[in-house]
Amino acid sequence: MSSSATEEIWIVPFFGQGHLFPSMELCKQIASRNYKSNFIVSSHLSNSIPSSLYQYSLVEITEIPSSPPAPPPRPQPRPQPGSDPPQHQHVMHSQMAQGFENLLSKRVPVCVVIDVMMGWTADVFKKFQVPIVAFFTSGACSAALEYAMWQAHLDPEDIKPGEIRSLPGLPENLGLSRSDIQGRPHPHNHHGGPPPPHSPPPGAPGPKKLGPPTPGDQPMWIAETEGSIALMINTCDDLEQPFIKYLANQLGKPVWGVGPLLPEQFYKSAAAASSSAGSVLVHDREIRTNRRRSNVTEEEVIQWLDSKAPGSVLYVSFGTEVGPSLEEYSELAKALEATKAAFIWVIPEGAGRSGPPPPAPPPPHLTGAGSELPEGYCPDGMDNKVGKRGLIIRGWAPQLLILSHPSTGGILSHCGWNSTLEAIGCGVPVLGWPIRGDQHYNAKLVINHLKVGCMVCNDDDVSKSIRMDDILNGIGRLMGNGDGRKEMKKRADMLRTIFDHGFPATSVASLDAFIHLIHQKQSV
Repeated sequence: MSSSATEEIWIVPFFGQGHLFPSMELCKQIASRNYKSNFIVSSHLSNSIPSSLYQYSLVEITEIPSSPPAPPPRPQPRPQPGSDPPQHQHVMHSQMAQGFENLLSKRVPVCVVIDVMMGWTADVFKKFQVPIVAFFTSGACSAALEYAMWQAHLDPEDIKPGEIRSLPGLPENLGLSRSDIQGRPHPHNHHGGPPPPHSPPPGAPGPKKLGPPTPGDQPMWIAETEGSIALMINTCDDLEQPFIKYLANQLGKPVWGVGPLLPEQFYKSAAAASSSAGSVLVHDREIRTNRRRSNVTEEEVIQWLDSKAPGSVLYVSFGTEVGPSLEEYSELAKALEATKAAFIWVIPEGAGRSGPPPPAPPPPHLTGAGSELPEGYCPDGMDNKVGKRGLIIRGWAPQLLILSHPSTGGILSHCGWNSTLEAIGCGVPVLGWPIRGDQHYNAKLVINHLKVGCMVCNDDDVSKSIRMDDILNGIGRLMGNGDGRKEMKKRADMLRTIFDHGFPATSVASLDAFIHLIHQKQSV
């Protein structure tokens, strides 16, 4: 299907790499269907947009002047649910809402695709009668579990220790324990991350509640997607068909898996690896803008990985937004020292501390021992203790390159959705250490449903911190020679073949169905 190429579809992303990267890939997919794809971003995000996107045919980037969503300075406590957000959030929302109105007064798109975390902008588009499609950069399983728990009125106290409660309409292997619902408390577990949506200033649109839903509450995204004509999810039928169908049945509107929205180079690499029966590395520097500092270069990472046996390296990464507490980082260091496995450990800027994430530095990329990183966890002397068996990366790491290298045999991960998709796409089994939010449900999907991983700790006591022995046992299950490891690797290799022929056919069909629905709306 094609359009006149003058018609526009707008994409409105949320802040943070986990939202920006898939949204950029969605822009390209829409533009390939002969629609002008307009990426509408806050001006403070301009440095996060790679130059390659500006050069892509039929993709336009429009910046809306606004103040960055800087969190309140430490040690000011986090606002409680229902409380007023900081004044800077009011200002940012007002600026962006006015920016959208100014744009819409000059040009009106045939449709707008809005990240559900930007749902507060929907009222502006409704005012101009623009059809809205809600976009989830997370997976379908997490949304389905949230919805099913709400419908079942599940409360942690309703579930006995050791009991697994199945949810109507969902696969039995996705039954929930008490800890699945409660999550593990981590009062100082984050490197910051994107700010949650806040209540709007008087007269401005916005969600009415702060933060993720508590057990028994209606999931926040339900209100945020009200009035949308359909939902898009960064996944595919091959991975999450039962959950996509469940959501479509429950919500009574189209729900499309339109991913995984990974870079085009990833799919080319997967296809090349399949045809040559070998591996083709994906170079992050070629596809993603990096403004974070690092103590290593991609070449140094490749040289280190080339020196290791195939499948022997454990990759340890918690992404840029969340991570263990300082105490748990110390336990992780002791476990990595004690294990015999070769490993790459990525320690982000400000690791283990509470408070906002450190800002990206002005220069595009700094490397070398002289680079000073913000205060955070640092395993003093560990480099000397582990020698060449370990590579400790401080700051930014080329994750796709590491995962696509044949020496990488497993990943210890927080189970953020992008990291989960990248690991599955590269056939790398997962040791799950979820921290917050949808990560707990992503871990359930990976371990119980897809069966390509295991948990770092299966203890149902949610008050328990992760200890050295838990981590060592988990690494043994993931990287050892037991039958469990072999089965996980077999399943991971099988799932990887989904991407051997490029972008999944079911996701192509879903995007075509989206374009067809837009045509129908235009003809009414």
